[in-house]
Amino acid sequence: MAGRIPIIVVIGPAYVDMAVKCQLFPQAGQVVEGTSFSCMPTGAGVNRAIQAAHCGCDVSLIARVGDDCFGQMIQKNLRQHHIHTELVYTANAISTGIIVTLVDALGENSGCICAGANRTVGRNEIEYAAAEQLIGSCDACLICGELPQEAVVAAIRTAQIHKRRVVLDVYLPTHTREILHQIQWPMEYYNVDMLVVRFADFTCASELGAGGTAELKFIGTELVARGASCVAMSLGWRGALVIDRQGARHIPGVGLKVVDNSGAVDAFCGALAACCGAKDCPDTTVRFAVAAEALTRSRFGTQEALPKKEDIITLLQQQPD
Repeated sequence: MAGRIPIIVVIGPAYVDMAVKCQLFPQAGQVVEGTSFSCMPTGAGVNRAIQAAHCGCDVSLIARVGDDCFGQMIQKNLRQHHIHTELVYTANAISTGIIVTLVDALGENSGCICAGANRTVGRNEIEYAAAEQLIGSCDACLICGELPQEAVVAAIRTAQIHKRRVVLDVYLPTHTREILHQIQWPMEYYNVDMLVVRFADFTCASELGAGGTAELKFIGTELVARGASCVAMSLGWRGALVIDRQGARHIPGVGLKVVDNSGAVDAFCGALAACCGAKDCPDTTVRFAVAAEALTRSRFGTQEALPKKEDIITLLQQQPD
């Protein structure tokens, strides 16, 4: 990443995570005593905007929160990281998105998510004049695919009209090629500069077993054949795959000890968007994102684990050629 400061627009959900530690998860009708409590802003939109800001970008977030104390907490958190919040809309008569997490003595998690105001993000928020002007003036737009499809399509179309780079993050339940028969994405999903594909059934490529990486390459190649310019897939601590019309390439991982996976996906996507905004080539972009993800995995926490650009560059410089 070099040159002028990239302008990045992140469109994604915002939540507040209320986490309670307890010895055992409560059974139906049971109340157990908690040992500690935390309440933190989170969500793909919030965390990825923070990561892009850590990479030296001028970042704005388009999202929806409720007209409540949690919405105010999210906006304050964003401003502390120098993220523009003018288009973090306040929804009346609906709460901010909430995640309630229970963590037992063994570190296992159990929780409940209420999307709240995130459920109301649609075309109006994207096609609003100020939002369109913001997207039209950015260097790259990072869109979280977990938002309502209507909002995702509107954001892609708006960015394309203004010839802005688009990074779209999508989530698939399994990494086997049979999933291709279930994909029913709008054509706009393929008309992006970088399609980041994540899978529910593994955290790292070491879990895939024999032939697992070949399945990922097949899926990526098929998505390119359907129109995607470039597909990126994180392999956890083993790096990532980049797949485009030139073929599939493996970007090696960085050998850091894994201690917490909480913020890994957000670090990868936020750093990747920052490099796209700087107009780096796909391999350089994904390599930077892999390093950001590795640093985050080597630290505890989510937002507090997201690395600065200087740390990412230093780590890359330490890697063998």
